Amino acid sequence: MRKLPNETPSKPLDRAPHRKCILTGESLPQEALVRLALSPDDGIAADVRAKAPGRGAWISVDRNALEQAQAKGALKGALSRAFKTGKLDIPDDLAAQVENALERATLDRLGLEARGGMLLTGSEKIETAARQGDLQMLLHAADAGRDGSSKLDQAWRVGSDREGQDVRGQILPVDRQALSVALGRQNVVHIGITDHRAAGRISHMLDRWRHFIGSDKVGGASDDGGDEGGEAEKKVA
Repeated sequence: MRKLPNETPSKPLDRAPHRKCILTGESLPQEALVRLALSPDDGIAADVRAKAPGRGAWISVDRNALEQAQAKGALKGALSRAFKTGKLDIPDDLAAQVENALERATLDRLGLEARGGMLLTGSEKIETAARQGDLQMLLHAADAGRDGSSKLDQAWRVGSDREGQDVRGQILPVDRQALSVALGRQNVVHIGITDHRAAGRISHMLDRWRHFIGSDKVGGASDDGGDEGGEAEKKVA
């Protein structure tokens, strides 16, 4: 029996360590939250990779809620309790820093998977993999042409025996230029992931990023028809 796309994440969230959001009190898997780190000089910074040394606090809210909490003083109060100090330097653009860091971390992950041979670019290659049932995940740039995206979505439904279902690739919150830079290739409009573990790693990071920025920030496919030709992508020197 063919394995359905994304059914086996690299690290199931229900098995990951849980952390409590300092703003909502909700306990969630660590991979679903964002860590805020306290620097030696009492500065607060986004630590989305959870690798900064020292103490940290976790948040699960989206950007709008974080900005409101900061404006009303609720964020400072929660951080003061978490770090047991009132000497905190919270940057005014903390929410923007978190969003930028989540974007960078997700694009870096895509770049790593590309270098590891875990993903495909080029419409023809992706369509072939999709129809053969080899596709685990499908991504479209924010400015991808609607016709090109729909064609690949349909190939994925056919290859995964899900014709008639609302199965389609995810529209990324960035355009083809950002994807091309991240992957080191030219004109990356669509991405197909063929390894289910890689799909799980990407899915975790993408879900967290999309949750933080809000669904209204994720654009739809365009009608310009400007997708890449099947084998036209080249490595960037």
